[in-house]
Amino acid sequence: MLTTTRQQLLKDILSQPTAPFREVHVLRCVSAHLQRAGVPCCEDPIGNLLVGVDSRAAYRRLLRERSEQPVRLFIAHMDHPGFQGVRWLDEKRLAVKWLGGSPIKHLAGAGVWLSDGDNMREEGCLRKVKLLKQGRAMDSAVVQLKGKRASGQPARQLFGGLQFRAPYWRSGKRIYARAVDDLAGVFVIVSTAIDLFKRGKASHPPFLGLLTRAEEVGFVGAVRHFDLGWLDERRRPLVCVSLEASRTLPGARIGKGPVVRLGDRCTTFDPGGMRLLSDLAERLLPGRHQRRIMDGGACEATAATAWGIPTIGLTLPLGNYHNQCFDGGMDCLKAQGPAPEFVHCDDIDGLLRLCRGLMRPGLAWQAPWAGTQARLRKNAQRLKGYT
Repeated sequence: MLTTTRQQLLKDILSQPTAPFREVHVLRCVSAHLQRAGVPCCEDPIGNLLVGVDSRAAYRRLLRERSEQPVRLFIAHMDHPGFQGVRWLDEKRLAVKWLGGSPIKHLAGAGVWLSDGDNMREEGCLRKVKLLKQGRAMDSAVVQLKGKRASGQPARQLFGGLQFRAPYWRSGKRIYARAVDDLAGVFVIVSTAIDLFKRGKASHPPFLGLLTRAEEVGFVGAVRHFDLGWLDERRRPLVCVSLEASRTLPGARIGKGPVVRLGDRCTTFDPGGMRLLSDLAERLLPGRHQRRIMDGGACEATAATAWGIPTIGLTLPLGNYHNQCFDGGMDCLKAQGPAPEFVHCDDIDGLLRLCRGLMRPGLAWQAPWAGTQARLRKNAQRLKGYT
């Protein structure tokens, strides 16, 4: 069960304003929590946050150690679909460009928030919404401000997203927020890192966290990080653990446990790693986890796989993916209109347990199929008399 301290950390992270390429509030919040807990962190040249190391040199040193123990590279993204300011039309109207997925109906008059990267500046509502040609998300709109713009505020410094009754609130075991995807994954990585480093750096297997930018527009932060070539220098095994919050599907229901994600819309994941993860989930969360290909969307595991990194995936079943009313709930007024995202406390707790489990020493990374081989051999031996 989430402790009071962890609940406050979750609330703090999920309350941060964010949008693609405008993750500064999340980065500041997370960095402050990590530093207070004594967890090293630093930024890469792209502005992604590296958790568990305090410099590029430390990152490279960890990867270049000769060991059979794989580095666990946990990846989540700091952005959520939102808009950037383009130009002022007058003192109360701002033309904006939308980035990422979105609701596709009932958008006229929908409430929005705005930030300049330092403060929350203003609230407003959407007007003159245009969808992409494919009709799958917003392309552009005009934001009508409640008040007049701050004097001299450049349009391109402003960004924002859909607004609801609050940035974060709870109803029973449901957690509602304007942005769960993927700030819940960010929370799990931060929480896991704090737990690990509390026990001392030398007491746990090798851990890295990569909190990325602009995932919602093509995994941009992850791709640019992989293109740095730092991971190509490794001398030891590496496994990427992709953490996401993904649209509910049959067999991936809210409140039934975290999902061992066998693949996404683009690809299946590393078979050996997924065998190990599935066995771990059976031991740690028997009857309280789910398992399926989450093909409602793609995730950074696809990017890692494309760069040749063995990758496994975990996800939270997510209500109202990309703030589109698919699953009902509070503040969800009309189907496919704006709605807060929501997840279940027990699913988050289960995801934390699985991530801590992946950091246990002694997992069978080199021989994940050994148990399966033994069972199949035993069966073949039993049936020898029939040949």
